[in-house]
Amino acid sequence: MTPSQKMLAFASTSSWIRRMFEEGARLKAQFGADQVFDFSLGNPDLPPPPQFAQALADLAQDERPGCHAYMPNSGWPEVRAAVATRLAQEQGAPITAGDILMTCGAAGALNVVMKALLDPGDEVIIISPYFVEYTFYIDNHGGVAKIVPADEEFNLDLAAIEAALTEKTKAVLINSPNNPTGQVYSAESLAALGRLLDNATQTVCLIADEPYRKIIYDGAETPSAMAATVNSIVVSSYSKDLSLPGERIGYLAVHPDMPDKAALLNALTLANRILGFVNAPALMQRAVARLQEVSVDMAIYARRRELFCQILDEAGFAYVRPKGAFYLFPKTPIDDVEFCKLLLEERILAVPGRGFGRPGHIRLAFCVDEAVIAGAAAGFRRVMSRC
Repeated sequence: MTPSQKMLAFASTSSWIRRMFEEGARLKAQFGADQVFDFSLGNPDLPPPPQFAQALADLAQDERPGCHAYMPNSGWPEVRAAVATRLAQEQGAPITAGDILMTCGAAGALNVVMKALLDPGDEVIIISPYFVEYTFYIDNHGGVAKIVPADEEFNLDLAAIEAALTEKTKAVLINSPNNPTGQVYSAESLAALGRLLDNATQTVCLIADEPYRKIIYDGAETPSAMAATVNSIVVSSYSKDLSLPGERIGYLAVHPDMPDKAALLNALTLANRILGFVNAPALMQRAVARLQEVSVDMAIYARRRELFCQILDEAGFAYVRPKGAFYLFPKTPIDDVEFCKLLLEERILAVPGRGFGRPGHIRLAFCVDEAVIAGAAAGFRRVMSRC
């Protein structure tokens, strides 16, 4: 059976990371894993904190009836209450359990939000460079992705966002700390964005995708998106700060003062069910409820960032120093695809920036052992010298 033409087209445009992964597998089989320097995947390599294993051990002993049964589609009430307590502090808003919906990761949360918000043809503004799947999530639910470039430092370009607003704009989707740049949008820029959206002729929702919120450097903070506008939704997961990407556990939170909040929450809960998620995994919900103040050791990522920045500096790259997440997004002196081909000759795997809507750059994920980063130094120098 032939797949739909739409999915075939999607596969051809979303395959940069997959291509690099497959090329990495080939190189590792040929030369050995220790001779390949793979920076293509944003897959956290740190083990989960020890409190996670303890939580699982404790929960495995819980034999009360219903521990693994269906629950409200929005999640266990006590879990949502635990998440709400932490988020109220982070966002500076009186969030309660009723404002929270537990989801199958941040990706599940974003699809639930798009399903609940969008009518066919509604536009969602996304900021480039952007996480590659955003355009597909929007399309999944009949929306149209409208891409607005960030400025040269990868900060929000408010004038460009304002120019992109139309009567069809339903939401603006931001990601801070950002994948692939590591940029953190300032509180001032978020406040200005909130004023811009609040002054639009129709209600425009601000959606903040925050799975990297806790991975920040140099004393930086991730500002509150909910402080920018009451028409805001925050989505996140425990994939990065607890190193649990495969467990698919996350949440979304609706601003407690959003107009028509009850109707939206009902729509979100229904979307969670009819999209086939039904509810977030019961066991993982109960585990993360115990880990709201726990995270992996961010100092390890900070050391890796310093090492990688030193290597890029010595090789002559131009880049914006990341304030968060675990990515670097340097400029390339030639076409980004051709540059990645040269890196492959040195057994270095990077992803072309065009896969994130920003040609002329590459994404380097430093969620890898320091030995991998250090081992690639000479290869980066040789490729830059050739260019």
